Amino acid sequence: MAKANKSQKMEKARRGTLMLLAVFLMGSAVVRIALEAAPAIAREVADIKSDEAPVEKPVAATGLASVPDSAEMQAMLAAFQKREEKLAAREAEVEDRMRALEIADQAIDKKLQDLEEAEQKLLATLALADGAAEQDVTTLTTVYEQMKPKDASALFEEMDPTFAAGFLARMKPEAAAGIMAGLSPEAAYTISVVLAGRNGEVPKE
Repeated sequence: MAKANKSQKMEKARRGTLMLLAVFLMGSAVVRIALEAAPAIAREVADIKSDEAPVEKPVAATGLASVPDSAEMQAMLAAFQKREEKLAAREAEVEDRMRALEIADQAIDKKLQDLEEAEQKLLATLALADGAAEQDVTTLTTVYEQMKPKDASALFEEMDPTFAAGFLARMKPEAAAGIMAGLSPEAAYTISVVLAGRNGEVPKE
């Protein structure tokens, strides 16, 4: 009887030990499964979120991209201000050049006006000189005409043939003939050639 009770107790103890081992093994399996499944579940959740994210992110990204932040606004304003300063400086430079050109044009106009006035004065002076010279030549021609042919011939003999021919061409024919008659044959011939050449240059028609 005692042996039977002892064997029953040992059997119960063995069963209890087996149950405890079974519980430990099951708990260990559950923990191992949980540890191995957790990363996989996390990856699946991340994949699901990444699949769903593009639906909402472009809208948010688009909205943010359309509104620049304060730093970008300040950079844009600084660039615009710098460009405006460059344009203002170039405009001022162009205005300065235009004023310089205007002043130069006024100076050139003044110089041209002065040159025209000087030219007019010079022409008037030349006209007076020509008139005076013409008057002097006319006076000398009259004097030579009134001289005795012999005395006038002596003067014309010493003159340059071209110069003498100019006076003889202005004289009356009879006075010129009297002077020519008193010249030496060489002087008379030379003056005649000059007179003939001058007359040959006169247009016939």
